[in-house]
Amino acid sequence: MSSLWPYATPGIPDAWFDQLPGIPLSSREIRLLLLSYLRLKPTDVLWDIGAGTGTLAIEAALLCPQGQVVAVERDEDVADLIRRNCDRFQLANVQVVQGSAPDCLAALPQQPHCILVEGGRALRDILVAAWQYLPGEGRLVVTAANLESLYTVSETFAQLRVRNIEVIQPAINRLEVKGSHQVFSAVDPIFILSGEKVT
Repeated sequence: MSSLWPYATPGIPDAWFDQLPGIPLSSREIRLLLLSYLRLKPTDVLWDIGAGTGTLAIEAALLCPQGQVVAVERDEDVADLIRRNCDRFQLANVQVVQGSAPDCLAALPQQPHCILVEGGRALRDILVAAWQYLPGEGRLVVTAANLESLYTVSETFAQLRVRNIEVIQPAINRLEVKGSHQVFSAVDPIFILSGEKVT
């Protein structure tokens, strides 16, 4: 448990994380959904591929203090940002790996129980490679921000014979102040796909 976030429930406000211009952040509402689809156990190892600012990795690490999170990010500056965010929340169970998936996956320190893939340039290759490291009953959760990515993930799930597939496209709106008006704005209109490896 972090002194900065002393609560048992997830849902850290977005503004509590350090950010870099142009680097997307998974919003609090989307993180809550992703965590529910990961179905983490207290001692699980999670690979977060394409970890971005590290918000999901941090929430998962706080939920599973006996577990381990491996946050993979290709950009060196963004990987350093994840480390800074982990330091803010006083986390010792997140390992940040700066590297490009799928090439770096073979060098990751532990076999995962769950894998989260948050996009990527070679999305199909990442999914196929990550699947090889996932044990039986392991879970794979993927985000897709556009129809092309959705098609790629769906096709790859079929190729890999992912079981118990669930797909959602959440509609979340936040109240915001624009000028003198209060309006609702859409939050991260993405697809979330999840499933299991059955051996």
